Amino acid sequence: MSKEKTVFVSGNFNVLHPGHLRLLRFASECGTQLIVGVFSDRISGEDSYVPEALRVEGVKSNSWVSRVILIDDSVTDIIDKLRPDIVVKGKEHQNTFNPEEKTLQSYGAKLLFSSGETTFSSLDILHKEFSQSTLKDITLPFEYMSRHSIDNNNLKDLINGFSSLKVLVIGDLIIDEYITCEALGMSQEDPTIVVTPLDTTRFIGGAGIVAQHASGLGAQVEFVTVSGNDEARDYAQNAFKKSGVSAHLIVDESRPTTIKQKFRSKGKSLLRVTHLHQDAINSTLQEKMIEIIDTVIQDIDLLVFSDFNYGCLPQHLVDNLTKLASEHNVMIAADSQSSSQIGDISRFRGANLITPTEREARISSRNHEDGLVVLVEQLKKESCAQNIFLKIGEEGMLVHSGDINGNEFLTDRIYALNTSPRDVAGAGDSLLISGALTMAGGGSIWEAAIIGSLAAAIQVGRVGNTSLKSKELLKELT
Repeated sequence: MSKEKTVFVSGNFNVLHPGHLRLLRFASECGTQLIVGVFSDRISGEDSYVPEALRVEGVKSNSWVSRVILIDDSVTDIIDKLRPDIVVKGKEHQNTFNPEEKTLQSYGAKLLFSSGETTFSSLDILHKEFSQSTLKDITLPFEYMSRHSIDNNNLKDLINGFSSLKVLVIGDLIIDEYITCEALGMSQEDPTIVVTPLDTTRFIGGAGIVAQHASGLGAQVEFVTVSGNDEARDYAQNAFKKSGVSAHLIVDESRPTTIKQKFRSKGKSLLRVTHLHQDAINSTLQEKMIEIIDTVIQDIDLLVFSDFNYGCLPQHLVDNLTKLASEHNVMIAADSQSSSQIGDISRFRGANLITPTEREARISSRNHEDGLVVLVEQLKKESCAQNIFLKIGEEGMLVHSGDINGNEFLTDRIYALNTSPRDVAGAGDSLLISGALTMAGGGSIWEAAIIGSLAAAIQVGRVGNTSLKSKELLKELT
């Protein structure tokens, strides 16, 4: 990469309106570091109607800005001290006298004029997508709760008890990238939509978000996975450190860290691209995983297999870890997501809880004809699972319990609790970890289904994988 280029922009910045955002984005793309000078109350005089401290904080909050300084001298003096490579001003200044131009010419710097491209609306939609949520349409299934004598206060106690649990998550790490684009129009060469990328937002996905959910809900979390030796791994390490997850990312030199890209425009998905390697990890990497897990398993309350069928969980490894967990009386929960005809949830034999979709259950059981109750009972026999959450999309979930002592219902149903979902991709991960934590903390399968469904309802109310917090669940119960 060429040497760093510093770009400088100055102004009053009373309110960061769309015009400012366009200018700042353009300026940030002109170099590697954007410095913004905010005129002090003394310099700006009557042109500033917001105190300088608030104006500085407002500019600092913008992700394109590297550094903010308060200007209490002339702009030319500041430029002479900073000596930026480029100064950017709005186009309205292009045909006027610009005092900084002489200073810039003295050391070979450039003065550029631009008001930025009119892409604010798309970026605004993007930021709103990730910051807003639709939780007002969440409703609790009171009839279901009544059937199983479930009390709100008991649910709150179970959620508060998550902080006493120790969890081990193992599975495929995925980095989700949302790339927001501006549509330029139709190509003249072929019937293809042409877009230009504006912004990229990253989230931890796959088994990684399951670990982050567990940490956000209060549990102490160990996470074991494989990754490439690349920048995406560095991003994941930093993200796990910030979220309180003790992550063991074992490097597999033969594969990249899995990245799933979603190209979006105006709030709609245009294209998905996945960078991955699906071969099973070799025996050496499996032994490394077992060594790590063997050192922590004696303190673990819950082992979660989060399988995306990208090679992190070969059957030999699953069998060894299942045996190890059984020897230490550790509860096991498992999910195996199938994007095609690949995947078999029944291979996690003897799990206390499995959470397949209807499609995944039918693939595993090779049963595409029978009704849901027959299907789930067949899967229970094949997997020897004690409890099953069968996810049936917008219809909610079928709960099948293996505990027949005194329970009126072996099978029951919870409808989808959020009637206005925004992004359903993270529902299953939220359900898996929240339900499993509830059971590990002493809750029944019926209580686990309520808390898991509530967690899924919260997660689908926002775009992107943001880790759950116990206070969110408690708020909805209140």
